[in-house]
Amino acid sequence: MLEQKIRAPKNRGFYVRMKLLPSKHGRSSVPQLEKKSFFYRNCKWVLWLSLSFYFFSSYLISNHPNQNNNKQPTSLSKTHFSSLASRALFESTTNNITQKQGLPFNDLKIFVYDLPAKYNTDWLKNERCSTHLFASEVAIHRALLTSEYLTVDPYEADFFFVPVYVSCNFSTVNGFPAIGHARSLIASAINLISTQHPFWDRSHGSDHVFVASHDFGSCFHTMEDVAISDGIPGFLKNSIVLQTFGVKQKHPCQEVENVVIPPYVSPESVLRTLEKSPVIGRRDIFAFFRGKMEVHPKNISGRFYSKRVRTMLWRKYNGDRRFFLQRHRFAGYQSEIVRSVFCLCPLGWAPWSPRLVESVALGCVPVIIADGIRLPFDDVVPWAEISVNVAEKDVGKLAEILEHVAATNLSAIQKNLWDPRVPRALMFNDRVHEGDATWRVLSALANKRARSYRR
Repeated sequence: MLEQKIRAPKNRGFYVRMKLLPSKHGRSSVPQLEKKSFFYRNCKWVLWLSLSFYFFSSYLISNHPNQNNNKQPTSLSKTHFSSLASRALFESTTNNITQKQGLPFNDLKIFVYDLPAKYNTDWLKNERCSTHLFASEVAIHRALLTSEYLTVDPYEADFFFVPVYVSCNFSTVNGFPAIGHARSLIASAINLISTQHPFWDRSHGSDHVFVASHDFGSCFHTMEDVAISDGIPGFLKNSIVLQTFGVKQKHPCQEVENVVIPPYVSPESVLRTLEKSPVIGRRDIFAFFRGKMEVHPKNISGRFYSKRVRTMLWRKYNGDRRFFLQRHRFAGYQSEIVRSVFCLCPLGWAPWSPRLVESVALGCVPVIIADGIRLPFDDVVPWAEISVNVAEKDVGKLAEILEHVAATNLSAIQKNLWDPRVPRALMFNDRVHEGDATWRVLSALANKRARSYRR
């Protein structure tokens, strides 16, 4: 009979001590051996090593990293928002999109045409091309090229992305993008791909995707009256256009299959701002706006800039201490947004503005003053819960409206706004991350797969 004793002297491990016991018949169950015999000297070490290996293996198994798989997901709250320089704005805190677990478009395939450089990358010689407010055309192209949804086989593609940069021809007079060349450049690209490939003709372009990230989208003009008069070029009317312009009412510049996307705001610039001033930090500006506000608006072809809304803001609230209004440019104006409670987002020539994205990304409640605007990704971004909408005719009552919001449901709005998933949905990255703006574009395209020739 074998008796074992396991001791743990002062947390330094354990050892095994053994002795042979006589049987109940008074005779040894094992022939008596000399203590220094080979068997006696080595058997106890073999047993000691075996037991040590057993307990050590048990310890490793019970502490294996796989046990973390059962952890509950961390909830999204504003207390977590300020950590890690708020990188959750732009990158998923869980899995990258390429891991495709339960995604609504896990079998989506996009083919990106490899066009000559004159249609896209040549424009990048000007650094502004990839950073200004119309740069989503560049960001989406870059993100798709590194996406798991990219296919190099056009015959298995659901959609065909045509990367033409039309917003990078900056005027030498005022520095603004000039898009007079847009129609001819896109028409040339279509002629090229239809000549070299069969895919445009077989679907008449219905599964081809373009970006129109400027004032009036696929009408390709900065002035609404001219944009309406010109309309959407015939060669695009059967395609899908990703455009920043969108209104709820009928409009000639959205009479095409379209997805309303956010204007481009550099994620790097936002991160730099948040590293200095976190979203949940002190906000000492009640209402903020910096931008063009004409004191005496000019009549241009019977139209006034911003429908005179910005002029009214300046005249009514310039002397009001609750409002911080500035008419001149300032490179560090994001540092003013992150200090503000309410950020005014009035229309310009077009109803949309990059201030929508900047305000959300920096935790300032956007005050949208643009009647009938259709907001980006409004099927997933809870705009009604994160912003204040003010009719253009009510600008004269703006102070009272904002004071009422501040006294009633401001904290609820900020709680919704500061959920990291909200700003993430409006930001473009060079690589696709789950929940970001390009991810939302892919999701929208997945819902349009009935247009694909392959389907």
